[in-house]
Amino acid sequence: AFGVVADIQFADAEDGHDFGGCRRRYYRHSLRLLREAVREWAGESPPIDFVLQLGDSIDGQNARRGEAESALQQVLEVLGQLSVPVHHAWGNHELYNFSRARLVHTGLYSRPAGGSDGPPDRECHAYHCSPAPRLRLVVLDSYDASTLGTEPGSPRYQESLRVLREKNPNDDLNSPEGLKEPHFVAFNGGFSQAQLDWFDEVLKFSDENQEKVIVMAHVPIHPCASNGVCLAWNYEAALAVIHAHRCVVCVLAGHLHDGAYCQDPHGVHHLTLEGLIETPPDSNAFATVHVYEDKMVLKGRGRIPDRVMHF
Repeated sequence: AFGVVADIQFADAEDGHDFGGCRRRYYRHSLRLLREAVREWAGESPPIDFVLQLGDSIDGQNARRGEAESALQQVLEVLGQLSVPVHHAWGNHELYNFSRARLVHTGLYSRPAGGSDGPPDRECHAYHCSPAPRLRLVVLDSYDASTLGTEPGSPRYQESLRVLREKNPNDDLNSPEGLKEPHFVAFNGGFSQAQLDWFDEVLKFSDENQEKVIVMAHVPIHPCASNGVCLAWNYEAALAVIHAHRCVVCVLAGHLHDGAYCQDPHGVHHLTLEGLIETPPDSNAFATVHVYEDKMVLKGRGRIPDRVMHF
């Protein structure tokens, strides 16, 4: 069993709104809701084995307020009350606050030190582990290709900007207006070829060892588990890797605060979790997932509905 939560986006700030100005965001309350989630996870029976934090743990405004480090510390302190590992995805809001080089030295860097569990690039926050026999967790870095958190002069930045500019002629690169492929916006990102090659090798190993694989990333990789905008740039390439293998049963993502779900034609479940940040203080948005031989049973709290996903 494991806990899962997405888009905490904590800031020690008054309630605000999303970029469109129409959806309420409860910046300060999100930490209180996270405490509630941690309390419930700690009391689960049978106990949970780990927690997945699907990215955007703190809000981008912390950078402007000079409070990025302190906000992150508060979130990590709450999660640190758990006696089980927490696996973190990196989202766009992490990269508004910190460079990739800095994130490697924070508590959000959950990739194990040393070993061959991730791509050669240590700043790529992707890795895999086996939390139980014949079960593998793969954490993907959906901002491995991105203009966020990288030096404008760096090859990663230049190549990402080229890809983005090719698809998005808007003055505001965060605007999907008029785009044929509206997911090519700066607040999304994609996967490098090196990460995709590594991912393919991990799934090959899991196929050979008859493992079931759960994948997590911040940005959704299936259009039907998205609103068409919140989607990884090269989602087709990631799906092609998954569909070339038999082992993946579920892909978990955040980023789209409304949440979404689909089961693709290959039988893979794509679950995008509702965001904590837009959850009113009298509700919540987290879940506990129980994994069986033939299914995953998700027990949702507040905004997140219960769900049974058969393999």
